[in-house]
Amino acid sequence: MTTLPNKEQASGRLREVRLTTPIGHDQLEKLRIGDVAYIDGVIYTAREGVYRRVLEDGMAPPVDFASLTNVNFHCSPAAAVQEDGSLKVSAVTATASFRFSKWMARWFDVSGAKVIVGKGGMSEADYKQLFVPRGAVYLTTVGYGTGALLGRGITRVRDAHWLDELGVAQAMWVLEVEKFGPLLVESDLEGNSLFEENNLQINAGLDKLYEGLKRPSLARYGETDDRGEELI
Repeated sequence: MTTLPNKEQASGRLREVRLTTPIGHDQLEKLRIGDVAYIDGVIYTAREGVYRRVLEDGMAPPVDFASLTNVNFHCSPAAAVQEDGSLKVSAVTATASFRFSKWMARWFDVSGAKVIVGKGGMSEADYKQLFVPRGAVYLTTVGYGTGALLGRGITRVRDAHWLDELGVAQAMWVLEVEKFGPLLVESDLEGNSLFEENNLQINAGLDKLYEGLKRPSLARYGETDDRGEELI
């Protein structure tokens, strides 16, 4: 793992980290929430289609994870068949990871994954209960419309498993990558969450804002200044 020099960190810039697969504990323990991470090596895609097939239908995984990689990306690739018959992925769209919470404990145990990449993160409770005991972290993609940017980091499609059975979005794609990112470290080995940490700060500011409001003029009709009662 490589990082920016300390003088870059002192300047207020986000710290950049290069991770090489398989990503070991020595790399993971140095990560801090909010770091900008890039991945070199091999990653694979797996989401609900693969999870159901392996964890619910009892099918054997199509790869030997131990000899492949320990990075699982929740995404849908934009793939095309080239003239020579090979596959190319030029862009990837990350998908929301919170939907896969019910499978993660068993998936960690089956695959040995140590890094989950996806969109939007998961709950801090999931990090504490599912990720921490297994020495895993979560990296989130940054914003919308970055699929082509991430695609630039894909150097080769090594394989596409269960493509006929599951389709492009749900198949397991094995991708060789170089400087794949940018990704934000959303959870660390202690289960801390970047999003949750910032939400607490935002909520504290909103509480102060609400404290300064006058009593609602239509309180008798249900208007409230209690954020816990507010309906949107």
